[in-house]
Amino acid sequence: MTRALRRLHLLVEGQTEEVVADLVIRPHLERLGWTTSLSLVKTKRPAAGPAHKGGITGWRQVERDVRLLLNGTSLDVLTTLFDYCAFPDECPGMADRPPGDVYRRVEHVERCLAEVVGDRRFRPNLVLHESEAWVFAAADELGLLLGPELAERLKRDVAAAGGPELVNDGPATAPSKRLLAYCPTYLKTSDGPIAVEELGVARLRAVCPHLDAWLRTFEE
Repeated sequence: MTRALRRLHLLVEGQTEEVVADLVIRPHLERLGWTTSLSLVKTKRPAAGPAHKGGITGWRQVERDVRLLLNGTSLDVLTTLFDYCAFPDECPGMADRPPGDVYRRVEHVERCLAEVVGDRRFRPNLVLHESEAWVFAAADELGLLLGPELAERLKRDVAAAGGPELVNDGPATAPSKRLLAYCPTYLKTSDGPIAVEELGVARLRAVCPHLDAWLRTFEE
């Protein structure tokens, strides 16, 4: 018997996430048998002209896109690729996050998002702490592009934090800010995604437990 098509849509935050999703996440999901599509969250919509895309500023913006995508019946799963770093405080689950372990905190927010939407097809995913954390996991691969000194700095940060997903998410010390401080010529929509693609999903998952847990839900 032919297996029914499984349709999955990735709603992503910005151009960097879009490139990483297209290069790394989508091919992996398609190898698992998912037919995938993706789009960016829409932001400001001027009176005339197309909507600007990328960047999350509030829950209403996210909920609108989520409900529009779920409005049809063609999708089996809708999931997200949003940064946990700077995720708006007004979003469900952010105000009452439990203290302590960051994995418990982000899982709490994801669970609250799912409960508010109330559709079993919705599987929210927030990247710890942002997609550039995956570039830290690919430090050696990035070093081949931009120099071994950069690779060593990233590896020191990962070792100090306890893993790529735990690299500090402060406004001045988040992974993306560190990359630009260490290497002003770093291009976030090309250098990082290329390095992560070269690293590969298997090795990325091995050092990013939250990413691994998310991807496991599509293997069931």
